[in-house]
Amino acid sequence: MSTRIVALFNLKPGISAADYENWARTKDIPTVNGLKSVDKFEVFRSSGLLGSEAKPPYAYIEIIDVNDMGVFGGEVSTETMQKIAAEFQAMADDLAFILTDKLG
Repeated sequence: MSTRIVALFNLKPGISAADYENWARTKDIPTVNGLKSVDKFEVFRSSGLLGSEAKPPYAYIEIIDVNDMGVFGGEVSTETMQKIAAEFQAMADDLAFILTDKLG
């Protein structure tokens, strides 16, 4: 059974959007999409709230479609993925990883 992980986060103070987005495009996205357990990994920048001028509560959203959580657990514990995770955690603030189940 596949699992979709939704990650919501902001950037830590002092981390520029340009630096994070360059890192995401050149390291994070290709590395995570290269995992056998991941069908698709995408990163989105928040652009607004529908019907409101208010600032979105999160600046970025990641969607990770995992085809096998057991394999995923092994893959994220590799040295390469631990390095990517450490780099990500050095930039991400207010981070929440939400596991989801599709309703139908």
